[in-house]
This record gives sequence, C-alpha cells and structure tokens, in this order.
Amino acid sequence: MSLYKGSASANLPWNPRLAHLRCIAALLVLLFHTYHSFFGQWQAKPDAHGFGWLVEGHTGVSLFFVLSGYLFMSIALRSNGPLDYGRFLRNRVLRVFPLFLVVFVVAISVGRDAFRPMDVLYVIFSNLGDAPTSKQFMTGPAWTISVEFTFYLVFPFLARFAIDQGPGYLLRLIGLLLLFKAGGFLVSERPTHMIYSTLLGRMDQFLVGMLAAQYARRHMTRALHGGWVLVAALGMALLLEAQAHWASYFLPEQVQPAWLAWPTVEAIGWALVIVSYAHWRGGLWQPLGALLERGGEISFSLYLWHALVIFLATRWLGTPNWFGDWRLDALVVTAGVLAVSWGVAQVSYRTIEAPFLSLRERYSKH
Repeated sequence: MSLYKGSASANLPWNPRLAHLRCIAALLVLLFHTYHSFFGQWQAKPDAHGFGWLVEGHTGVSLFFVLSGYLFMSIALRSNGPLDYGRFLRNRVLRVFPLFLVVFVVAISVGRDAFRPMDVLYVIFSNLGDAPTSKQFMTGPAWTISVEFTFYLVFPFLARFAIDQGPGYLLRLIGLLLLFKAGGFLVSERPTHMIYSTLLGRMDQFLVGMLAAQYARRHMTRALHGGWVLVAALGMALLLEAQAHWASYFLPEQVQPAWLAWPTVEAIGWALVIVSYAHWRGGLWQPLGALLERGGEISFSLYLWHALVIFLATRWLGTPNWFGDWRLDALVVTAGVLAVSWGVAQVSYRTIEAPFLSLRERYSKH
C-alpha cells in the first residue's frame, strides 16, 4: 500500500473510483494544453464536432474542484462530530504546499529581475493579478492551487453548517453566489476570465460537489447499473460540445452572459458523473483500473509538471508536420508528452509528495 493510500484511509477508506476520476481530470488538462500548444493556438473551435472535451479540456479543473467538495464532504458526513480544523488545515498544507512551493520558487527564480517583495503574497493568491507563476506557461497551472486552498480554509465550517441545516444551506449559498457573480460580471472588464479564474466564479463547483456527497449519502442505497454512468458521461460530453460551439472560453468577446451559469451547470454535470461512477456496481478491466488508480495517485504531480514537459517539447519540436496529417502528428506528440509527463510525475510523487503525505493525521472523529 502506498503512503498516499495509507494516509488517506485515516479519514476515508481509499476509493479507487475517485482516484480514476482524478486521473481523468489531470489527463483532460494535459490533453487540452498539448492540443492548443501545438495545434489549436488557443483559439475557439466551434467546428470541432465530437472534440468539445479536448478543445475545452480546461473542464478538468472543474472536475478537480467538484471532486474536492465531494471527497471532503464525504469525510465530514462519516465523522462523529465536527472536523478538527487545525489538523484539517495541516493535512491540506502537507498535501499541496510542498510541490506547489517548488513550482513557485521556480517561477520567481525565472523572473528574478522583475521580482518584488510583495510577490511572496502570491503564494496564497496565485490566481490573481500579476502572479509570478502565471508569467510562464510551464508554471501556469499553479493558479488553481490558491482557489483550492481558499476553499479549504472555510470547508470545515461549511460542512458543519450543511450537516446541521441540510442541503438547503448549500443551495442558499449557491444562490447568493450567483447574485454576487452577476454583480461582478457587470463590473469586471473581463468577466469571463474573472469567473474562470477566481473563487467567486468557482466556489459553486465545490459546493455542488458537497451537495452531491449529501445526496449520495441519503439516497444511494444500492449500486447503479452501468447505463447511468454512460448517460452521465454522455450528458457531460454534450455539455462540452455546447460550450465549444456557443460559449468557448477562447471567444474574443470578453462578455459572455452564458458564463454566469456555466460553472454551475458544468459542476452539476460532473457531479452526476462522480455519483454514478462512484456507485457503479460494475468494474473496469483490471489493468485499466490499476493504471487509472495509479494516475489518480500521482495526479497532482501530473497536473503541475505536464506544462513544463509541453513547453520543452514545443521549443524542441515546433509545430510537427511529420505525416502530412495533423491528427496523426497530434496523436504521436500527445503520446510522447503523456509518457514523459507520467514518468516525471511518478518521480515527483515519490520524491516530493509522498514523504510529506506520510505526516498527515486524522482530523475526523469516527
């Protein structure tokens, strides 16, 4: 048993299904970045029929956020009392900051000539302003860590109130957030980007994940037929098709009213996938399941390292034109990026993440 599995089981039994979904989230972002870095040029692709999941693969970030809400709420629902706030935050720091700080130090080292003392504050605000990590593509994915950690700061309180008051508490919060989001949308000069990259735009995704955990706890009394998983996955794919066609993040229009509701709708789609897959009575082909489980284990390293691999590959390869068909070129490039990123992530996990993960403690009461 790995250090990560052993530490996780102190608060919630290891669930390979959730590990599979974490792997898929990381892979979606990796494929998205690879495609646009080499071939898509960060442009909207409304005619990419059947590939909405690829051209708008940033949806993997949303899956990560919904999974976080679902996982931590599942832990809170199993706990015989409120979570230990200090231990919860300590575990979260041990989980994300060792590798994140490595990436942050790389970012400020690369940009040493422009470094300002106040840039140190970007350690907790890497998604705002002129963050050092956002100045280079190779450290760019780190913006999500600040959004995630801010959610950690308030989660134990949200979980306690949601357990005491029921799902209505989280629904009211989502409604209030939509009102604030509407006001922010009218004030911001770049409202689509504001919603995409801030806690205001993303908080409802964590809350939807928490709601999904409450629903599953109350109503999922038996395993589901595989048809439910297929319907949920197809529904999510159709949502991404619709986004790619009508509301792409890459459209030149900075004001897209659809983005007021999109993060919430996207989160509901992913929540249905999570609940149906977590309670599926079937199982994957064992070798595939084991591979996805390992990918979920190293997903954080895979997420933070893949951009560097892509950056180096674009410098060395340019835009490949090896076979006269960009699709075949893309397939070969993606396979190479994935293989190298996976190998680097495994080394990173064992070297940077796992030693700190072994220091985590129980914060729930069983």
